[in-house]
Order: sequence, then structure tokens, then C-alpha cells
Amino acid sequence: IISADHGCDPTFPGTDHTREYVPVLAFGAGVAPGSIGRRASFADIGQSLARHLRVTPLAHGESFL
Repeated sequence: IISADHGCDPTFPGTDHTREYVPVLAFGAGVAPGSIGRRASFADIGQSLARHLRVTPLAHGESFL
């Protein structure tokens, strides 16, 4: 899984984080091709990693795997 921790609007003149949406790329055995859509939370990445690694589910997030 490759992602970013925040998004930035290239037209914004300052240095603040200006976008809530970030790209997510996932590849590997058991990962279906296609869009995972707009997720409700950045915690979905952590929950997906927990599922993939077969560890105890986290308190927040929903796996997209």
C-alpha cells in the first residue's frame, strides 16, 4: 500500500495542507484490481494492513481488501 499523509492544492499560495483526499495504491496477492472509491476515513488504510497481516482488527477504519 502506497499513500500520502495529506493532500495539497497546487493553486493555494500558502504551505498549509489544503485537501483531505489522498491517493491510495494497493498491489499484491489477494488485492482485486479496480477503484476502492472514496473512503470514509484514512484509518481504512490501517485496517486494511491489519487484515492483510492477520493481526487484531483496529478500533477504527474499514478494510478495503
